[in-house]
Amino acid sequence: MAALSLLSLVALLLLPALLLLLLSLIVRPRPVRIPLKNRHVFITGGSSGIGLALAHRAAAEGARVSILARSQAKLEEAKQAIRLATGIDVATFSADVRDFDAVRRAAEEAGPVDVLVVNQGVFVPGELAKQELEEVRFMIDVNLIGSFNMIKAFLPAMKARTDRRPASIALMSSQAGQVGIYGYTAYSASKFGLRGLAEALQQEIIADDIHVSLVFPPDTDTPGLVEENKKRPPLTSIIAASSGAMKADEVAEKTLNGIKSGSFIVPCNFEGYLLAVATAGLSPQRSYVMAFVEVVSAGIVHLAGLFFQWNWYSSIEKWHAQSKQ
Repeated sequence: MAALSLLSLVALLLLPALLLLLLSLIVRPRPVRIPLKNRHVFITGGSSGIGLALAHRAAAEGARVSILARSQAKLEEAKQAIRLATGIDVATFSADVRDFDAVRRAAEEAGPVDVLVVNQGVFVPGELAKQELEEVRFMIDVNLIGSFNMIKAFLPAMKARTDRRPASIALMSSQAGQVGIYGYTAYSASKFGLRGLAEALQQEIIADDIHVSLVFPPDTDTPGLVEENKKRPPLTSIIAASSGAMKADEVAEKTLNGIKSGSFIVPCNFEGYLLAVATAGLSPQRSYVMAFVEVVSAGIVHLAGLFFQWNWYSSIEKWHAQSKQ
């Protein structure tokens, strides 16, 4: 009986080791390191918020940085701020990501890019029943179609680059691109779309040694968030409060670390890690350790997710009950 118990204990201890061994053999794509120093990093939405923080950090790490935004005045302000902080000049490009011809001209002028950070984003909060379709189209055009435009414009030169070191395309999604939130109908749709784009694109460009990262920040302390909070439905604020806000520089640090490690999913805080595990699905996973965590904890994390959903729907029910009184 004691021998049987010992064998059971050994088998129980061996199972995790065997699973880790299996995952180390099958996890794809393989781990990669993507250097930034002396490489061309191109960032959209680079004149403020997360994009400006990314530009500061990339320049400080020795990258040649270009930023794109619509406002030339804001681009000049960003350029001066980066020069004062780092002593480095960045190139600026004024274009609307919804205009493919303008984006293509920027790509031709900028030259080959090693790291493309597709960071632009807009959000107009509101319940779909009360929202104009023009606002819906605006979010989808900037957040999703604009991302297609950027990739289409820059990818040919990235594939033909003479610097054959690993390159990267990073897409700035949102935690609202992992789970739908009240008042985020169109925004969530545009950000969920980035995941399908990223997963399929990674398969198409892996042979070119170009690696896709999908970043999922929570609410981030930016000028855009200030305007967003003025228009948010009250229920949106209640539900979104379950995930804390971050500073733009914190998100930028997480983003660049994710890019440099070639991570496909880049969460930015603890809630983001839980969401990454809960929504892993069939997304690429380079780390067999993280793959192990996803496999063994999926059920527990899903249970935690059900508690979150219970809390959200309870808040919605309570809100509507009070509104009817």
